[in-house]
Amino acid sequence: MPVRPNTAAEPAAQSSGSEIDAFIRQARTLATAATGKGRLILALDATMSRQPTWDLACRLQAEMFDAVGKAGTLAVQLVYFRGFGECRASRFVTDTNSLKDLMVRIDCRGGRTQIGKVLSHALKENRREKVNALVYIGDAMEEEIDLLADRAGELGLHGVPVFAFQEGNDAAAQVAFKEIARLSKGSWFRFDRNSASTLARLLSAVAVYATGGLKALEARGRAEDRQMIEHLKGSR
Repeated sequence: MPVRPNTAAEPAAQSSGSEIDAFIRQARTLATAATGKGRLILALDATMSRQPTWDLACRLQAEMFDAVGKAGTLAVQLVYFRGFGECRASRFVTDTNSLKDLMVRIDCRGGRTQIGKVLSHALKENRREKVNALVYIGDAMEEEIDLLADRAGELGLHGVPVFAFQEGNDAAAQVAFKEIARLSKGSWFRFDRNSASTLARLLSAVAVYATGGLKALEARGRAEDRQMIEHLKGSR
């Protein structure tokens, strides 16, 4: 089943308005030292197991757009899955009011993971126009790992690194997320409530990478940027 575009007819959200507002404010100010433009896919597991920390995830996502420059654009597409085979994608947006309108309508619903659809969708989008990075945030993996590995390898060949952020300690998810990151030449990180601030800064580093590449990370020179650089160079 392909990823479907999102419709407006969704139930009211569980994410807080203040967190979404922070997301919007920071997204508008993000810039780049290199190309001046980047495209990033932000993919979320919105199945029921993630409901307790959904607001935390929204806070972390907002930190991706902590500005580092004075000009440039990051175009973001939100992809999420939940329920029985539901997997949706927004359009790429730079005026993130439309992304805010989508996010505030998402709530978590029971269902199995659909990571394979996310990876296939990223490949399809990259064929249309270059995608600089895919961020995936989830806590489980209930699919055939060899199929996920194959698609991750394709992403790596096409220069689309996957930054996999794992919530919790599920062993199967850890194995799969690490392999997806390795094959796509991206990075894997774990987060929970105690590491939220560190992961927020790492997400900011991903946004910098998506718009300016390794040179932009090196130019900014923060601790999390150096950590991201080490991960990225280690995967090559």
